[in-house]
Amino acid sequence: MSDTVLIETSIEACLAAGIGEFVICAGARNLPIVTALAELTDIQVWSHFDERAAGFFALGRIMDSGYPCAVITTSGTAVAELLPSVIEAHYQQRPLVVITADRPKSYRGTGAPQAIEQAGIFGPYVEHAVDLDASESADDVLADWSGASPYHINLCLDEPSLSTEWQLAGELADFERVREPLSNVTELVSFVHDHWRGLVVMLGGLEPEDTEEVLHFLKELGAPVIADATSGLREQLGKLALVQGDALLKATPPGKVLRIGEVPVGRFWRDLENMPDVDVLSVTRTGFSGLSRPSTVVTGGISRCLRGMGEPPKVGDVLDILRLSKRNQAQVLELLEAYPESEPGMIYQISMLATEGESVYLGNSLPIREWNDFAQREIPHELVRANRGANGIDGQISSWLGTTAVDSGAWGIFGDLTTMYDLSSLAILPQINREKRVLVVINNGGGRIFEQLPAVRELDEALVKVIANEHKTHFSSWAEMWGLDYHQITGIEQLDVELSEETSVIEVIPDAKQTAAFWQSIKRLSS
Repeated sequence: MSDTVLIETSIEACLAAGIGEFVICAGARNLPIVTALAELTDIQVWSHFDERAAGFFALGRIMDSGYPCAVITTSGTAVAELLPSVIEAHYQQRPLVVITADRPKSYRGTGAPQAIEQAGIFGPYVEHAVDLDASESADDVLADWSGASPYHINLCLDEPSLSTEWQLAGELADFERVREPLSNVTELVSFVHDHWRGLVVMLGGLEPEDTEEVLHFLKELGAPVIADATSGLREQLGKLALVQGDALLKATPPGKVLRIGEVPVGRFWRDLENMPDVDVLSVTRTGFSGLSRPSTVVTGGISRCLRGMGEPPKVGDVLDILRLSKRNQAQVLELLEAYPESEPGMIYQISMLATEGESVYLGNSLPIREWNDFAQREIPHELVRANRGANGIDGQISSWLGTTAVDSGAWGIFGDLTTMYDLSSLAILPQINREKRVLVVINNGGGRIFEQLPAVRELDEALVKVIANEHKTHFSSWAEMWGLDYHQITGIEQLDVELSEETSVIEVIPDAKQTAAFWQSIKRLSS
């Protein structure tokens, strides 16, 4: 078999598996793959020069469409740049396919240019890794793939030739993820019915197709709920929603916590590590418990799991904490009005502006926490995305651009360090829908989330600055570099801005003194 046949067979295997989108990072070694894909008319091809950004963009496309996407790199360290997105896809259980061109196997261990150990480079984060050259058959590539996690195809190619006439015979098939049987549904039934010690629901990120079923279940259950914004239900729970719920539950721990969806953002979820008396059951499509301590996990599609248990019992608020939550909500609103230019105050204002958009993406790690706690609760944000698999800050803007590539009215909220980590992401803007796109950067001069850790607060001030990566960088030049509309906001009176019909960058600079005063007041409320 020749390189030509190897490439053709691999691409045909991708089409047969339902892969209709490819993100290409072109290089000398993968040029034959690029030219072969150019022959196809029924697929979507994106291109990017930065492999790390391309991997996260591909992940975003999967999050949006529900279908697999492949990212293609040349050989060498270009392959290593995909590791962060592969890790994130693994923990989100997304069908990201990585196709890496490699030099012939005889170059391994030689130190020759662009020759590294690519086979198996992604370790446990891929479901399968195939390492093929022209002497081996690619007929079984992707044949045994579940479609539920990443897959690595490493193609060892000789010096590229662009004179090939491609004979691609495959057609794009429907993508079918293996549907695993539900597990432990009877345990879910028992868990919910035995609620005399009090039951609280922690609602993590949900797939859009699950929100209606989950909302119906929660209303029937009637138990208090801490809802992450990525559930798409945060503003729709009404009197069931806990405000400042982490502090309430730490003061009055429930007997049981039912987690639905992704691992929750809130602090109380981490506190559960040291609360063995609180029983925890997770209903999750990924199968990850999110805890190191013993707990029960029900794995499967969320809607299927909830329907499988039948009609839920009326649990209600055994601990009477919703009354305290109502008081908390009034006090938090007073603080947001008292400190409007604090970071939480600015998040509150931005959340109201973002209701004009069609979707919201929340970057790690402080923006998503502050949005959960302090964003407005009157108007639903039904489509809210985030990368909460590995909880990293890299590739966030690229993921946002991927999830909203074909959409208008997309809002993305990111921290300053998160933005610096993905400055090359905007190179793909000319290829996507830019209509009424708004990128908000919360610039507080560093990683301020570290200052909220008790251990960090006790350190020397100079060391805290190092840990927080303090800086004095602003983003006007970055916006200008990509030809974007730019607004700097230092006070709430400046929030009444006229946004571009295409892409706008809003840099929000909170007042440090108001922010400190706000957090001090919140701590007093919690104590």
